[in-house]
Amino acid sequence: MNLWFGKPRTNIMAKKRKGVTLVELLIVVLILAALSAIAIPRISQSAANAKANACATNIDIINSAIELYYADNGAYPATLTVITNDTSVFPDSAPICPVTDAIYSNTLSNNRVDATSHSH
Repeated sequence: MNLWFGKPRTNIMAKKRKGVTLVELLIVVLILAALSAIAIPRISQSAANAKANACATNIDIINSAIELYYADNGAYPATLTVITNDTSVFPDSAPICPVTDAIYSNTLSNNRVDATSHSH
């Protein structure tokens, strides 16, 4: 039996809270900012690595086309445009470096497109 007279007691903690406090919102924003600070540089670095790998693959494909040209003609091409302008080898046009968005150099060193001299 409640012997206390007056208004009945209500448990303050039993009331249902609606919404979030400013501190809780600030903590969530800080956590998202920290995760973004970690993720964004890694994503951009991955994109740069993917472009460099695509460039290396293009160079390998061009060098394979040069070898096929040699096998068909008995001599290496004088310039790269002999290969890249041939629509039977590259029907959609010559490969473009994804890093620099430029065509590969027309000069060949030792009958190859040199990956080390190709500037990024």
